[in-house]
Amino acid sequence: MALPSRRQRRLGIDIWPGFVDALSQLLIVIIFVVLIFTAAQFYLTTALHGTESKVTEMTRIISDLTDQLNLIKKEKADLTVSLAQSSAELQASIAARDKMQADIADLTARIDESQSTARNEAEDKDLAMRQKDAALKAQTDMVLLLNQQIAALREQLSRISAALDLSEQKSKDQEVQIADLGKKLNAALASKVQELASYRSEFFGRLREILGNRPDIRIVGDRFVFQSEVLFQPGSADLGADAKHELDLLGGALREIATKIPAEIPWVLRVDGHTDKRPISTSQFPSNWELSTARATAVVKYLVQQGLPAARLAAAGFGEFQPIDTGDSDDAYSKNRRIEFKLTER
Repeated sequence: MALPSRRQRRLGIDIWPGFVDALSQLLIVIIFVVLIFTAAQFYLTTALHGTESKVTEMTRIISDLTDQLNLIKKEKADLTVSLAQSSAELQASIAARDKMQADIADLTARIDESQSTARNEAEDKDLAMRQKDAALKAQTDMVLLLNQQIAALREQLSRISAALDLSEQKSKDQEVQIADLGKKLNAALASKVQELASYRSEFFGRLREILGNRPDIRIVGDRFVFQSEVLFQPGSADLGADAKHELDLLGGALREIATKIPAEIPWVLRVDGHTDKRPISTSQFPSNWELSTARATAVVKYLVQQGLPAARLAAAGFGEFQPIDTGDSDDAYSKNRRIEFKLTER
């Protein structure tokens, strides 16, 4: 076998070092890549650990936000309930305000009425004071006149005392005459009362003929009684057309009888107003006193308009204090609500 030539040996030695260099460089590249991979792995591990921490932190934040959201929902529910309560309270306050405004308006009307009444009372008091002054002056003049008359009477008494012994028997005779006159006077008064009673009976009989046998208009003792419903609406003192018609009939009968009653009989037609015991309280009628008096006065004023002399009429209000029936039924209340007419003496 032939030995390689020198050229061939030189060529083989030149390739090996290059191959070694290439392997060295490849190894260095591999080591570099491994280092790069190791560094990348370390970086990724660190980054992953940081991400896990962030995820944990985000989970905790989400949990906190969830708790806050639940708390907000609870607060929202509480606020909803509170808002409903506030709305109800607001509605109640509005209703109370409206009621208060109505009460204020009513109170204002009452104050105005009270002020008007106070002014009228002040005017009446002023008039009464002037009348009282005039009456006082008249009384003073009367006292002076009486003093003069007393002096004259004393003088006459002296003369009478001087003649007393002479006129004793005459005085006794006069006492007998006075006693007789007293008896005659009492008999005359009784006769006048009886005469007035006869006119009253005639008056009631005439009314019964005119008005007929009606259950709501009746005679009770010495009084002619109208149920209030015949003349007035409940709680009112205003006369309607039907009421005026009934009073026209009564006024006609009274005018007819009045022409027959002698002038010396001091007769008067008294109109009495009565109510039931159920209370009333309005700005116009604070109690049953005012209502019963206003009704009696309204009847009297209408009769005066129909030509009856005011001096022969009188109005009185008795409220609920003179009941015919003391029961608590509707029938008892109806009986007690009435207007009574009584032909009597002053």
